This record gives sequence, C-alpha cells and structure tokens, in this order.
Amino acid sequence: MIMNRNNKSMYPPTTPAISKKRADLAPDQVEAFLNFSKTVFKPGALDEKAKQLIAVAVAHVTQCPYCIKGHTRLAKRKGATNNEIMEAIWVASEMRAGAAYAHAALAVEEMETN
Repeated sequence: MIMNRNNKSMYPPTTPAISKKRADLAPDQVEAFLNFSKTVFKPGALDEKAKQLIAVAVAHVTQCPYCIKGHTRLAKRKGATNNEIMEAIWVASEMRAGAAYAHAALAVEEMETN
C-alpha cells in the first residue's frame, strides 16, 4: 500500500459512496463511460479473458492501482492463470522499457546538435 506523509493510503478504497458521488456529480458521463466499458469488454474478435489480460498489461503501464486490482480480479474470473497474468505484465514492462529506450533517440539528437 502506498502511503503519504501522514501514514494514510494515497489511494482511498473504492466504496459505493464514492461511486455514487461521482455519478451524482457527472451522471451522463458516468453512464456513458459504463456503457463504453461494457461494450469494449464484450467478447468479439478477442474473448473476454484476452481483453482482461490486455487490460492488466495496460493498467501496469498507466500505473493505475485501481485498474491493476480490478482487471487482475476480472482476468482471474475469466479464466486467466497467474502465469498468464504475470506474462502479460512482463509484456507491458518490455513495452514501457522499449519506449524509454526508443525515446533516447531524442536525447542523442539533442546531444549532437547542442
């Protein structure tokens, strides 16, 4: 758990009260987002397990703790094994590291021109 200076969690737990408050503050947007999410995760060319494994990987790249926990849980419910989940995380890690390495070209170019 990530803590702040006051020894409190940086990320409050998700609760029905917080969900209700978000919905009360922006009901149309919340409804649209929930419908979009349902549509995205429906089985199609990819099955639900594959989509959840992608979500786990992306959640690690975006570093969203809520997404990591939620999509890991959903991936398990859709039949993903612990090994599959960890492998998806390693793919995400490689992509993140690869992007940093590729972007080094910007630094190299700048070093050579200045």
